[in-house]
Amino acid sequence: MKNGFTMPVRVYMEDTDAGGIVYYVNYLKFMERARSEWLRTLGLNQQSLLDDGTQLVVFRLACHYSKPARLDDSLIVSTNVESVGRCRMTFLQQVRRNEELLCTATVEIACLCAHKMRPKAWPNILKVPG
Repeated sequence: MKNGFTMPVRVYMEDTDAGGIVYYVNYLKFMERARSEWLRTLGLNQQSLLDDGTQLVVFRLACHYSKPARLDDSLIVSTNVESVGRCRMTFLQQVRRNEELLCTATVEIACLCAHKMRPKAWPNILKVPG
């Protein structure tokens, strides 16, 4: 399983508040997109997982905002797998402007059976080798 992934993001007007600062929830959207793109590097996507009866949901999230991003900033969103359990995976995600850390989040994702909404083991491609 590929662990680290980075993705560029440009800040557009729609991402900001009236003062031109990125609205706090949009950092979470940037991180969600980065996790989705990380899945693509593994040959997966959200739709193929759903078609297979697997749904990934945010189970727990802790976020720390250090500095604001602003309109037209070029950002890098990093995604790193911190730990993998039978039905949960924990990511450390960061948003940076150049080398400047703006936001850090620990995001715990649960793997569910899409039909029963009950915990389900990760697909083989996402399992850590034993």
